[in-house]
Amino acid sequence: MKVAIWDTYVTRKDGSIMHFDIIVPAGIKDEKIIYQFGKKYLETKNESEQSLSSKECQFCHIETIRPQWEESMNQNGYYIYEMENCF
Repeated sequence: MKVAIWDTYVTRKDGSIMHFDIIVPAGIKDEKIIYQFGKKYLETKNESEQSLSSKECQFCHIETIRPQWEESMNQNGYYIYEMENCF
């Protein structure tokens, strides 16, 4: 399966920058759906009030799905790859 990687930088309430990727099936191209996935993730981090739009989240590239992403992709339709300040 091919997946699309959406590179995302969101300013946390404390001013630090969260860096994470929203990974979705490559066929999903509607930005509103992708931003909704990101907002669901931000809710889990108590950051749901933070902005998530094309300013914070942009398409990066397509790649083959990795095994560690499959369960979340099958259950939720997306996977979040945390990189920086996602505590």
